[in-house]
Amino acid sequence: MQLEIQKMQGAGNRILIVDQRSDASVSPSARTLDAVRNSNIGAEFDQLMWLSPPQTTASTASYRVFNFDGSEVEQCGNGARCVAVLLATENAGQNEILLDSPAGIITARVIGSNRASVNMGTPQFDDAIAVLDVLGTDIRVNIVSMGNPHCVLDVDDVSTADVAGLGPAIEHHPRFPDRINVGFMRIIDRSNIELRVFERGAGETLACGTGACAAVASGHRRGLLDDEVAVQLPGGQLVVSWRGGVEPAWLTGDAEFISKGKINL
Repeated sequence: MQLEIQKMQGAGNRILIVDQRSDASVSPSARTLDAVRNSNIGAEFDQLMWLSPPQTTASTASYRVFNFDGSEVEQCGNGARCVAVLLATENAGQNEILLDSPAGIITARVIGSNRASVNMGTPQFDDAIAVLDVLGTDIRVNIVSMGNPHCVLDVDDVSTADVAGLGPAIEHHPRFPDRINVGFMRIIDRSNIELRVFERGAGETLACGTGACAAVASGHRRGLLDDEVAVQLPGGQLVVSWRGGVEPAWLTGDAEFISKGKINL
């Protein structure tokens, strides 16, 4: 049996898409995910989006999200944008797409052939500011959920931030039994930030859409950022729009095709 895979990228975040809307005979089992990772096309990726038939009548598809290590997570903003652009190529003129995700229904708006905005829902703050004992040092973090959990640290320089050391230490901190994503943010001015993200199950990635939303939300809530912020990541730029309160955060950025291939199961 063969499995067809699309490889895309959003701001450098490497996304694999497996479309099983018309064939539910293959499931994202540990064996299947191992086969993907060990294939040529799946050798390098950050997240895998597994498409299935929609769960609601208004949606085009539903998806599940898996990290490179096989762990399943709740959301992936760059992956959602890639899925939306892929589905829009099937239906010319359909610029708004609804998707069923583990974190709820996602609205995506496709802009041209390789750009999209997705409604990432309302940022949730649980004990928004906390002090963690990490590697023997107290670290002040902002905790935000975008359907998946994030810690955001303010840093003076993202290029010298200890992402390799603090990232995994915070990811596996006892306070977070399900692990957590870790963002290192430098605020340039009220409408621009720099960001690096250490993602649980994937390590540092070139971009993280939910991480960008979490970083902007943490800064906005503290009165440091405006309603629309350009987020510069190692892989490219994303734009996050959030007016605060119960308003949803919108994530905008590119979503481009790289290649496609088949693997034998």
